[in-house]
Amino acid sequence: MRIHKHVAAAAAAAAIALLATACGGGGGGGTTETEGGGETLTVGMPNGVQTENHSPFATGSSALSLGYAFVIYEPLMMRNQARPSEEPSPWLAESVEWNEDFTEAVITPREGVTWSDGEEFTADDVAFSIQLRKDFEALNTGALPYDTIETDGGTVTVTFTAGQFVNQAKLYDLVMVPEHVWADIEDPTTDTNPDPVGTGPYTLKSWTPQAATVVARDDYWGGEPAVPEIRYSSYNDNNALTTALTTGEAQWGWTFIADFENVYIAQDPEHYHQYAAGGLGIDVLYLNNETKPFDDKAFRQALNMVIDRQELVDVATSGVNPALTSVTGLPLPAGEEFLAEEYAGEEFEVDVEGARALLEDAGYTWEGEKLVDPDGEEVTFELVNPAGWNDYLTALDLIKNSAAELGATAEVNPVNQDGWFADIIPGGDFQATLHWTDGGATPWDMYSDIMDGAHYKKLGEPATWNFGRFQNEDATRALADYAAAADDATRTESLATIQEVFVEEVPGIAIWTRPATAQYSTQNYVGWPSEEDPYNQPQPTGVQAAQILMNLEPADG
Repeated sequence: MRIHKHVAAAAAAAAIALLATACGGGGGGGTTETEGGGETLTVGMPNGVQTENHSPFATGSSALSLGYAFVIYEPLMMRNQARPSEEPSPWLAESVEWNEDFTEAVITPREGVTWSDGEEFTADDVAFSIQLRKDFEALNTGALPYDTIETDGGTVTVTFTAGQFVNQAKLYDLVMVPEHVWADIEDPTTDTNPDPVGTGPYTLKSWTPQAATVVARDDYWGGEPAVPEIRYSSYNDNNALTTALTTGEAQWGWTFIADFENVYIAQDPEHYHQYAAGGLGIDVLYLNNETKPFDDKAFRQALNMVIDRQELVDVATSGVNPALTSVTGLPLPAGEEFLAEEYAGEEFEVDVEGARALLEDAGYTWEGEKLVDPDGEEVTFELVNPAGWNDYLTALDLIKNSAAELGATAEVNPVNQDGWFADIIPGGDFQATLHWTDGGATPWDMYSDIMDGAHYKKLGEPATWNFGRFQNEDATRALADYAAAADDATRTESLATIQEVFVEEVPGIAIWTRPATAQYSTQNYVGWPSEEDPYNQPQPTGVQAAQILMNLEPADG
């Protein structure tokens, strides 16, 4: 379990040493050398034509969509999302200290930091940035229950109305904005932030609907970045980005590449790499617990028993996403320390015969090869996901085949992506659909996203999580107890209950680990996260992007 005090002077020194390793210079390959020397780094994302919006708050803004928000704006602490149980490193905060029940955090900001317009970064900026989240609900995407936010000299004390053990990471990840800029903005939820001012290593140079360009600061608190300029290019789709990555036109990005070893890596085995950093997030087949056939626990259990998770990974993800083995749904080894004793060593096994016997005991019958439920109706259901999401749709086809082993008839229906996000998922207008969960430093986020009654909404009303409308008082109580607990013993007991409900009731079907994956080239720059050096997850659109860029060095230097 994570301890509650993050002061470590050694960690602070390590963070500063890490930043100091960055140096100027350049390499060769598929980039453009800048006037001052050094190669431009092109980041690619398959997100289509962008609308100009540099807000670090607005979901879907070009800054967040392409990732340049996170080289302009920075978080309080830097978490290693590839190793979620590690202590976070100081970043804009020198330390964050929690009280025993996690209802209070004392933040000590780093000294010597300036905003990109030359103004000093202070405790008042930290307090203001957090107060914005409290004052504007739409900005409080982590749903943190803020109570008071007060400055005292050089520190900021934040109190919460409930214990935040499970939400520590959400506080650490908050990006800071300057009070002297944002205090004059009438509505920060809609403002497009045309002239972004941040503490990060880069500032915005230019923007078009296809690309944003940022340039390195020479007065960044962490030293001068090795990469002098970054071009964030938005490609029309996955295929276009795949082409850009394989030709070297883009050197960093993330897209699903089927058969990536042959399609991407083989084009330049010396320099092309793909790293999938596992954490505690997974992909789940959300089951609508309020409609047939998934309103019956017996059928949920049976389908869970016939799905071949290794086949799903091998065929649908080209082996990128690690297969889940624990019946608790926890990714291993990341979740090893959270396994309840009862389920240690208990693994998924394909058991068609056992599943059919379970259904028979529950009153199901067969007419020929067709499965018939206790009401005398043939068992059919629809599997939906957005058109073009090839990994998900391939997985749905395999799940359809698994259902056929039981005699159930499933149909895979690709749907419009916008409609899926806006209506199908939040409103529960589906029988079964693949969707992800959050990760976090503990399994709480994963389980809460799947089955927390605190997220329950009636069918047709928009839900933020628990899309399958699962209800179980024991699970809901245990999730609340885990979140509010002030000691490990209570958390251990609560987690055992949570896992028991998950295993026995099957509110959703855990499919595979959801790693944070990215492709990158070492032609011009080295120092990327990797299996050998998993200092963070590798994606360019995460809050850890500044850390990665400050860890890069010229390939020839």
